[in-house]
Amino acid sequence: MHTIWMKRTLSIAALTILGAGAVWFAWPRPIAVDLATLTRGPMEVTIDDEAKTRVRHVYTVSAPIAGKVLRISPPRHIGDQVTKDETVMAVMQPTLPSFHDARTHEELRAALAAADAAVNLAAAEIRRIEAALAFSRTELGRAEALARTEAISIKALDGAKFDVETNEAALASAKAQLEVRRNERDSVAVRLGEQSGTAPEPDPACCIQLRAPVTGSVLKIIQESEGVVQAGAPLIEIGNPLDLEMVADLLSTDAVRIKPGAPVMIDSWGGPPLRGRVSRVDPTGFTKVSALGIEEQRVRTTIDFTDPPAKWSALGHDYRVIVHVTIWKAEGVLTVPVGALFRLGNDWAMFAVREGRAAATIIKVGQRNNRTAEVLSGLAAGDRVVLHPSDRVADGVTVAERALQQ
Repeated sequence: MHTIWMKRTLSIAALTILGAGAVWFAWPRPIAVDLATLTRGPMEVTIDDEAKTRVRHVYTVSAPIAGKVLRISPPRHIGDQVTKDETVMAVMQPTLPSFHDARTHEELRAALAAADAAVNLAAAEIRRIEAALAFSRTELGRAEALARTEAISIKALDGAKFDVETNEAALASAKAQLEVRRNERDSVAVRLGEQSGTAPEPDPACCIQLRAPVTGSVLKIIQESEGVVQAGAPLIEIGNPLDLEMVADLLSTDAVRIKPGAPVMIDSWGGPPLRGRVSRVDPTGFTKVSALGIEEQRVRTTIDFTDPPAKWSALGHDYRVIVHVTIWKAEGVLTVPVGALFRLGNDWAMFAVREGRAAATIIKVGQRNNRTAEVLSGLAAGDRVVLHPSDRVADGVTVAERALQQ
């Protein structure tokens, strides 16, 4: 009898233990979550984007005429200091004449032969006039001798003098004509000559020296090597590296919220954060294709440094920086991390934790940035909310704060 009761007691105990274990395993456990506390403090909303530094006034030295520019780098290098109206930035020389085709070559050969004949003709004319002049001078000498004995009339003497003066003038004209024909012949000969590819030794007086239009530094050398350039071709850029500003191409939807004079924080440039302010927002935008191939409307925004140059003197032309333009700022704002927000219909909501249970609470949100959001109503300072709620978190679910891992 005693054995039967012992078996029954052990069976009941085993069933009790099994039932308790099943209840313990089936009992819902609290969901481990990260919690955040609503606090009051300062908050600001910024527009963040990349920007580039640039020299405010860049001067481009261009070729005034078409010609051959001598090599610029060296002697000039990027970063060299230059002085206005003193430093020679580039030197230009005349270009070599170009080749001509076969027909033009034959035409020039014929023109050269004609020019040679014209020179010979002018030389023969000079010899004829010189002979006539010598004869007229001889006749004048005879007329003067006869006039002293009154053997001829005064009119005959004057006629002899007239012939001498006429022949002298004709000789001067013929010599000038010969010089013209020789110059014409030289012109045709120069046009006919083929270039060998080697330029003659240049005359320093024939070259054009391009001097620095402003005192500053060389920012960019566009035409480094020697070569032939057209009129207006850019050669070198000059500017003052301490006269820097920043340019950011912002989305048009962000640019409309920025006002001139807005404070800016600059970082990610390789040094400590800097301060600046917006000086200008362009009234026109432009289309820019993003890295993902999406067309975006961008607006150019210009930013000036407010810190002294000693803090940002390491920056140069076309350096990359990150700018944070402040569009809203306030003190004593009730804030919460944006990771706690989720959509409930058309409203914003958060899971507030009260007595260990999550309660979905609709709130009114004001300003937001990448980290925090302004809570206008629905919760108060000190309330704790679920940060980054998962699909397991629902209204009325028991939650527990996740322990921090050391």
